[in-house]
Formats: sequence, structure tokens, C-alpha cells
Amino acid sequence: MKNFKNRVAVITGAASGFGREFATIGAGLGMRLVLADVQQDALDTAAAELRAQGADVLSMLCDVRKADDVQALADATMARFGAVHLVFNNAGVGSGGLIWENTQADWEWVLGVNLWGVIHGVRIFTNLMLECAKTDPEFEGHIVNTASMAGLLNAPTMGVYNVSKHAVVSLTETLYQDLKLAEAPIGASVLCPYFVPTGISQSHRNRPDDVKAGPVTTSQRASQSMSNKAVSSGKISAAEVAQWTFDAIRDEKFYIYSHPGALGNVQQRMEEIVAQKNPGDPYAAAPHIRELLQAKLKAG
Repeated sequence: MKNFKNRVAVITGAASGFGREFATIGAGLGMRLVLADVQQDALDTAAAELRAQGADVLSMLCDVRKADDVQALADATMARFGAVHLVFNNAGVGSGGLIWENTQADWEWVLGVNLWGVIHGVRIFTNLMLECAKTDPEFEGHIVNTASMAGLLNAPTMGVYNVSKHAVVSLTETLYQDLKLAEAPIGASVLCPYFVPTGISQSHRNRPDDVKAGPVTTSQRASQSMSNKAVSSGKISAAEVAQWTFDAIRDEKFYIYSHPGALGNVQQRMEEIVAQKNPGDPYAAAPHIRELLQAKLKAG
């Protein structure tokens, strides 16, 4: 996708973090924006700021876990703008703790947002974009699904999150191949950020009542504490990652990383799989982190 001006971008999780930065860059490129989020106040603020910059903005509350909400977002986009060219399936939440301590509600919430949100977005918007392409011989489209380095690695006490993001990587790789097979004028990319200061570690603030959290376990407290520290201390900004994402869309790059240096751990994992070795020590380069986490677990 080379041309962004006057094209329509749909962004889920648009009120903060990567989504907010995607919107800012899109506005600067002259795109028409569709912002979706579950947090009304933050969504209203983002929409007002972007309109003040001259952007044409449609904003909607949307719980991406729900197919009807995503369909309503698509319908509203077509009613307002008549087309969609760029889709960021970006909404995401996090949850930690030892994997057997996660409740059914934890699984339903995280998979609902991180995986089913992407499934709904791909299923609904890809078909819509293909229909747009039939009436526009110059149509260019692109879909970006936000995964994580957790979609390529399996850190302890991040099981539910890991599962959701591995599935997003697989889904997006398949989407890419299917679009190529169908000779569709639509590209696809998967964003795999590492620790970047966003609101992901505080996503429980928007946890809905139908998947309320149960009693917090020691491992969940420990995981939350370490996640807060890792995310808040990140040196690469969401704005930088958003710019790299737009560069990747323009250059037709599939894999987008915030921290390419972390790929050494991915390579080690792949080599272990091929060699049929047991999974290696994720803390081999930083044993003090394992010791800190174990101390927190033992302290109760």
C-alpha cells in the first residue's frame, strides 16, 4: 500500500497506546479515520484532538470480543466513508500468573479481545475490502494485526497472553498466504512489539463485568508487578513503533518488530524445536529475573 491520502483507516484499541499513535500518523498522512475502543472518555478525547488537527474522524464504542460490535463498526464505516483501505486489529489486553491459576474468565477475556477481536476483524473487514476492490481498479488495502514478541516466545507466568498472541501470529501468516493465493490487492503484516510503554499492563482497568477477575493469586501479583516495571521502563516509544508500522505497510514488510535484538531468543526456540530439544531456560541471559520471580512466589 503506497498511497494513504484520503484512504480510510479503521483502528481498534484506538484511544491509547499503539492505536492512538496509528491514528496520529494516519491523520498526518491525510487519512480518514475510524476509531474504535471500549473506553468512552479516552475515545472522545482522541477523536476531539484529531478533529482539531483537521482529520475526518468517526469514533465508536466497540467491544471487539463481540461479532455484532465489529459488524456494526464495519457498517458505520461504509455508511460514513463508503470504503475501507487499512485495518489495524490492534485492541489488546494482558493477564498473567501461573497458567493453571488462570480462571475461565481470564481465558475468555484475553482470548476474546486478543484473538477473537482479530478473528472478527479479519473475517468482516477482509470480505468488505474485497468488495471495495471490485468497484475500484486502483484499490490498495492492508491489514495489520497486533501480536507481540509473546507470539514468538513463551515466557513463564504469561500463559494466557502467550496463547492469544501465538494464535494471532499464525492467523496473520495464514491470512498473508491466503491473500497471495487469491491474488487480492490487500497486504498483511503482523506487529510483534516487546516491552513498549503503553497501557497494556493496566488493561484490567477496562475489564468488563461479564468476565470479572477472581481472587488474585501470588503468581498473578508477581506477574503484574514485573510487567508494570518492564513495560514502564521500555526505551522505545509507541510513536516510534507506529511509524515503523506505517513504513512496513508502505514497503510491504510482513513482520514488524520493536526490538529486533530479541530475535536471538526466537532463533534459539526455533533451533530447539527443529533439534527436538526441551525448551531452554528463558532466563539464561538474566538469571536474576528468575530469582526475583521465584522469591516473589515463595514470599506469598
